[in-house]
Amino acid sequence: MLDTLGRPLKDLRISVTDRCNMRCAYCMPKEVFGPDYAFLPQKELLSFEEIERVARLFVQLGVSKLRLTGGEPLLRKGLPDLVARLSALEGVEDIALTTNGLLLPQLARPLKEAGLKRVTISLDALDDETFGRMNGLNIKVERVLQGIQAAEEAGFELIKINSVIKKSENLHAVLDLAEHFRGTPHTLRFIEFMDVGNHNHWDMKDVLPSRDILALIHDKHPLEPVNPNYKGEVAKRYRYTDGQGEIGFISSVTDAFCGTCSRARISSDGQIYTCLFGTFGYDLKTPLRAGETDDQLLERIAKLWSLRADRYSEERAVKPRDQKIEMSRIGG
Repeated sequence: MLDTLGRPLKDLRISVTDRCNMRCAYCMPKEVFGPDYAFLPQKELLSFEEIERVARLFVQLGVSKLRLTGGEPLLRKGLPDLVARLSALEGVEDIALTTNGLLLPQLARPLKEAGLKRVTISLDALDDETFGRMNGLNIKVERVLQGIQAAEEAGFELIKINSVIKKSENLHAVLDLAEHFRGTPHTLRFIEFMDVGNHNHWDMKDVLPSRDILALIHDKHPLEPVNPNYKGEVAKRYRYTDGQGEIGFISSVTDAFCGTCSRARISSDGQIYTCLFGTFGYDLKTPLRAGETDDQLLERIAKLWSLRADRYSEERAVKPRDQKIEMSRIGG
């Protein structure tokens, strides 16, 4: 399964809900996603049975890695049951989860026992004032740190910490975060502020290039590059020369990696998106519920991927898009 640019289909990101218990300004700003915001009704979400079937079809086409996202995926009731279903699929080599960590104290162990392999936890600052402002609800840092601890105690060995850096908001947090996770087994990854969705007031002036973040840390703790784990790895990896751990940089704005992108996304309402910055999705839920056979659905997915030509991050400067799917629908 190759697209028009010769990129294989290897990864599937599955959004299980469009709801979240934070209101981060770069994803779900509270002035838009307020108390009266109309989230998807339960009947519009793909059921666990439907998600399992869709995942099985994608695995038949070459996918080996699954990632559960949201919104905040831990808000989906019974999530360990879904993980157990997916981990039982022949051909699935890895199942990961991206979360804000708030509900991990209750769910980390059941998820691990169900077959979840890896956890990525979002944390954009270590001081309560900055973090509370960025998450939109004044949620304290300690709650996320408790989630990280719960993941450790549940036995997750591969824990990644994602930090979105917005120059006007949390530039000062870079060294704090680096110091905190240096010397731990966790990989801290810095993400450039991206123009995902339509409501986060993205401005290039707020993008802190990864090379500048790298320089900040390198000046205090020397770093050296590390070879990627596999072709198409999103983050560029570095390790401290004194052996105190590893960090990564996801640079979709200043150093696009479209050329090796092997990811498809399924929104919580059953739309296929072939790019994080896509304008519209391709409806899979309707034919799924209308009774199409696996062969018919496979043909739909295969045709869509074979026609894929997305490379928005490479084209952003000359072909910006006014309308893009919200990150809360497809999980980043």
